[in-house]
Amino acid sequence: MKAFDMENSVWARFSEEERLEMEEYNQKYRQFLDTARTERLAAREILRQAEAAGFRPLGDYTELKAGDKVYWNQKGKSVILAVIGTDPIDRGMKIVGSHIDCPRLDLKAMPVIEKNKIVYFKTHYYGGILKYQWVCMPLSLIGIVYTTDGRQIDISIGEDPADPVFYINDLLPHLGKDQAAKKLNEAITGEMLMPIVGTYSQEEKTKPAILTLLKNKYGIEEEDFASAELEIIPAQKSREVGLDRSMIMSHGHDDRVCSYGNLAAILYAKAGTKTQAALFADKEEIGSVGNTGVQSSYFLDFTAELLALQGRTEELYLRRTLRSSEVLSADVCAALDPVFPDAYEESNAAKLGYGICLCKYTGARGKSGSNDANAEYLSKIRQLFNTHNVPWQIGELGKVDQGGGGTIAYIMADWGCDVVDCGVAMLSMHAPLEIVAKTDAYSGYLAYKAFFESK
Repeated sequence: MKAFDMENSVWARFSEEERLEMEEYNQKYRQFLDTARTERLAAREILRQAEAAGFRPLGDYTELKAGDKVYWNQKGKSVILAVIGTDPIDRGMKIVGSHIDCPRLDLKAMPVIEKNKIVYFKTHYYGGILKYQWVCMPLSLIGIVYTTDGRQIDISIGEDPADPVFYINDLLPHLGKDQAAKKLNEAITGEMLMPIVGTYSQEEKTKPAILTLLKNKYGIEEEDFASAELEIIPAQKSREVGLDRSMIMSHGHDDRVCSYGNLAAILYAKAGTKTQAALFADKEEIGSVGNTGVQSSYFLDFTAELLALQGRTEELYLRRTLRSSEVLSADVCAALDPVFPDAYEESNAAKLGYGICLCKYTGARGKSGSNDANAEYLSKIRQLFNTHNVPWQIGELGKVDQGGGGTIAYIMADWGCDVVDCGVAMLSMHAPLEIVAKTDAYSGYLAYKAFFESK
């Protein structure tokens, strides 16, 4: 099979056996998508699968030897898995970094309001979204609440078919003349993204009745919302798209399509000479900030702990490890959309169904905020994919002056690592429901596995 081929899709290049393996992989990926609906649930599922495969908390170890499987749980929202190689860790690691957060609507700290006997949740959107896309669709509420006495309450409403769902209303077209005259990004504002919570009450006001329902079912008071993390996401689970079933529609492909490939790769890769590390980060969609984002110290702390268990406690060893490490920044890329040709430069745009996408640079206008991978490292990754028949292509985030975006690549490059963005091309990125090709999702797994096993 030709690894780089922009004339023939991956499906056309795959053998019948490879197609069957691809379908089996995507069935498992869909199960992951439908389970890992938030970053907390994703971290929980990643740890469940890791423990089943023999990974143990780093704190359980007093020394490390080749083949040991360790994990780091960063506050239940980020995870690192590592398989120790035969080389000392300070000779460098093979790192695949992905993120498990995705665009959504978060409930505000005091979210319950009433207007004309209709109760709403007030929200604040998380990450880059097109606000008009979030109206008139069924929505779920998922997250945790801590009560006054410190108990954690898990909330999940809208996921079970028997559950009620939430809904953000829009103006009917009969009354929408003024709205239609506005720019697309002004027709629906952030403060208008208010899911309807309820309308029924025998009392003068509806809000107390809704708060009573919450107290009776979950044991939470209005004040408890101040110590909560509650997310509004589409109630729709993953579905196959197209008469040929070649694509998957779901919330959260960005970046769980790369995260699942990362997880599957480290679970099934053969242990090698280099220590393999799979990073599943939080907060990428808002700049990798906070103590669960990659700008925090936890990955460096994890690496320092690994080194200490091999008797290398001086800071020099940490710097040497990072400087000698290689990274695939596993984040999605924009696929060419023929419906909107003016946004893309076709000869450098990734195509749906043509394999994993190498993106030399991201950023915006003049490569601002980009890692801009060097030619030497790109050559090495290209040769690796060609040797192992990993379907791959080149891509970028649209025309030069059209827009842009960022990943965690530049942060890890700041540590001294060699880094290139390497992710799945997709349609409708950051929409409530996004689309990826099954062949591309599987190609991502093949790419990350080959990288982990390389020298």
